[in-house]
Amino acid sequence: MAFEDLLEDPVIQKYLHELVGPKGMPVAAAPPDGEVTDEELAEQLDLELNDVRRALFILYENDLATYRRLRDEDSGWLTYLWTFEYDNVPENLAEEMHRLLEALERRREHERDHEFYLCEICSIRFEFADAMDFGFQCPECGSPLEAMDNAALVESMDERIEELRDELNVEAAG
Repeated sequence: MAFEDLLEDPVIQKYLHELVGPKGMPVAAAPPDGEVTDEELAEQLDLELNDVRRALFILYENDLATYRRLRDEDSGWLTYLWTFEYDNVPENLAEEMHRLLEALERRREHERDHEFYLCEICSIRFEFADAMDFGFQCPECGSPLEAMDNAALVESMDERIEELRDELNVEAAG
């Protein structure tokens, strides 16, 4: 996938947005060719220097940017020259999807293995043991707790897990 195509992909845009947030998105969405300083980026994008630095550091932490330092011989000041490394985006996304799949599978097992009760007034959900401790009454409002059928939730999770497995080409565990 070409670099420009990568940045037009809505999934990749969302991933970058989740990483750097709205203030950092102009930095992530318009990486220059070659090296650039944080000051140059802030000026080009008309952004606060701290917002640019924060976005660059987040990209660096996620292996999407690198830097090299230059020391000015006269002043001793350090200048950081940043390079964007978006070749790692597809691999990072796949890792995120694997983590999501594992978390979803754990949550589904929790939903399957537990019985839940709901306060329909406060919309608070309790596991059986907690509901029993409260005498099947909501500790917030005193309303009776009703047994909750979570079959639709588990079914929805099953569908999403299958979609993720298909997308990641992963077989079901066990």
